[in-house]
Amino acid sequence: MQRRTKIVATIGPASERPETLKKMIEAGLDVARLNFSHGSADEHRARAVALRDAAAACGREIGLMGDLQGPKIRVRRFRDRSVDLKDGQAFFLDSTLGMEDGSIDGVGVALETLHEDVMPGDTLLLNDGMITLSVDSIDGTRIHTTVVNGGILSDHKGINKKGGGLSAPALTEIDRENIKLAAELEMDFLAVSFVRSGEDVLEARRLFEEAGGTGRIVAKVERVEAVDNIESIIDAADIVMVARGDLGVEMGYAQLTGIQKKLIRMTRKKSKIVITATQMMESMIQNPIPTRAEVSDVANAVMDGTDAVMLSGETAVGKYPVRAIREMAEVCEGAEQFPLPEGMTRHRIGDYFHRIDEAIAMAVMYTANHLDVEAIIALTESGSTALWMSRIRSDIPIFAFTPHLGTCRRVTMYRGVFPVHHDSSTTVSRERYQEVFDMMLDKGHVKVGDRVIFTKGDQEGVTGGTNAMKIVEVTARQ
Repeated sequence: MQRRTKIVATIGPASERPETLKKMIEAGLDVARLNFSHGSADEHRARAVALRDAAAACGREIGLMGDLQGPKIRVRRFRDRSVDLKDGQAFFLDSTLGMEDGSIDGVGVALETLHEDVMPGDTLLLNDGMITLSVDSIDGTRIHTTVVNGGILSDHKGINKKGGGLSAPALTEIDRENIKLAAELEMDFLAVSFVRSGEDVLEARRLFEEAGGTGRIVAKVERVEAVDNIESIIDAADIVMVARGDLGVEMGYAQLTGIQKKLIRMTRKKSKIVITATQMMESMIQNPIPTRAEVSDVANAVMDGTDAVMLSGETAVGKYPVRAIREMAEVCEGAEQFPLPEGMTRHRIGDYFHRIDEAIAMAVMYTANHLDVEAIIALTESGSTALWMSRIRSDIPIFAFTPHLGTCRRVTMYRGVFPVHHDSSTTVSRERYQEVFDMMLDKGHVKVGDRVIFTKGDQEGVTGGTNAMKIVEVTARQ
């Protein structure tokens, strides 16, 4: 049985060499992520080319995702690079302090309006929540605080406000330049960081399309405001990423697992794709095997129905990038042996469908789950039929046969969907079926005599034209 949950992994210094990329693809990589928070445009260009070349050498289509930096709010630099904050001491934050004038008394911050976003009694969380400050008073741009939980604070560490409410816009000038870079590199997915509402997602989509981009938009949910506006964000995006780092800091870790489950459920219900990300196998940055807690974390997301799980530092800078993918793939396969929640099998059971291709997709999955079927073969232009089918719980693999490389790469993110680049000019139905059967037999996906379901449209090259399903028995090569 093929692994259905997809693996997204970040390419960085530890994984950018061609031979490493090939091994990562062979280990189970489905989508490669380029993190625009690190590296130059030329480095990203080189990694994109290396990834495409490695995928071609492996005979696979691998999706490519660019992840925008977003308005990560950070402290500026310290004179001595870091300070050791003690519980109970006074400490200030000030956007007008010099770039390198931080000391044990206070430090500059990169958000000019931070003093307008806080009030006495608020809690600020620094360095991913490791350091806690309680706001005492505001004097002009200077925020006076008391250290509640101290520790080492070094240059450029992030700042969050407990409960959210910081006013930084979702897209910075650097992001706008990187959107153009993503379009230039023909990225299949563009991830937008720190979105607050659907409007932020629509703005990123507009800029991406104006730059010539054709990929799908990923909305990263990592702010409290995003959770509050989740309906509009899911509607505006193609994919939702549960980015648990900053979200956990702002929401509080006690609520994080419940929020994750809710977001997975809501996103799938709206026939969108969902990624679960951040620290999934964090210990493998240094260690050759994951912890039991990390294994449980990945398995839990898989059993909740996430389409993809993501590796960040584990493959970007870790010691074991290939092994991290292999370990994650093994955990996913193990978790997939257990059924998804019952509600997944009743997805949209009471809905009225407004599109023919959507109705066909739902009919296929109902039939497949109530008949002895080995595979579903979707002859598709855009991949939409395969997407709708993948929202229904099933152990039956869905093969998206498409003449478009862009569609092949996009469906690499869809749970249980496997792309096949196939450009057939055959018009006689039986000849087309045999052509597909031969490819499937060569790959070992089916055997002669197996029953499969085809979906197709009457008109070639028409997006959204799927209007038929047919149950066919696999025949031997003629």
